[in-house]
Amino acid sequence: MHTNALVILLAAIFTENILLARFLGMCSFLAVSRQIKSAMGLGLAVTFVLSCTSVLNWLVYRYLLVPFGMEYLRFIAFIIAIAAFVQFIEIVIERVSPVLYYSLGIFLPLITVNCAILGVALFMINRDATLYNLLNAFAYGTGSGIGWLMAILSMAGIREKMKRARVPRGLEGPGITLIIAGIMALAFIGLTGVLTIR
Repeated sequence: MHTNALVILLAAIFTENILLARFLGMCSFLAVSRQIKSAMGLGLAVTFVLSCTSVLNWLVYRYLLVPFGMEYLRFIAFIIAIAAFVQFIEIVIERVSPVLYYSLGIFLPLITVNCAILGVALFMINRDATLYNLLNAFAYGTGSGIGWLMAILSMAGIREKMKRARVPRGLEGPGITLIIAGIMALAFIGLTGVLTIR
């Protein structure tokens, strides 16, 4: 019996947020969340790549690795699929829209090494195999991307406001950023149990 794709989408955004409940993708989250504009660019790029690579990795696993009994190669296969997809998208964007390519800048290469992208593929196949069909894989990837986007935009908004706030000297910079991330994570973890993916 398949879980409803809408439940998977909402759970991936809120109760099982890949960033604030699973703590994957924290490096780029902390580094790029200084300004809303850059956070929006990276967040949208991550959402797009997560949506596409979750489907791509589901297809690779279901139709390439499982039939040939090569499930043990999933890490390598998923990394290759993600890197190839991001490289392909980078080439297409550079040819079709150089303005968009230069505005994205370092964001596209950063996505290749974002552990949240690989984490979504691995969470998807490590759960009950009957849970995910192609639509559910897309819903999980898209929900994870939207959750990541929502988290980085929230952090960027808070950090922009914090520039005008009086922060104790010992907490300036990374200290207060990690405290804010922890409080945000507590809020998302507080939703655990409302919607779950098993």
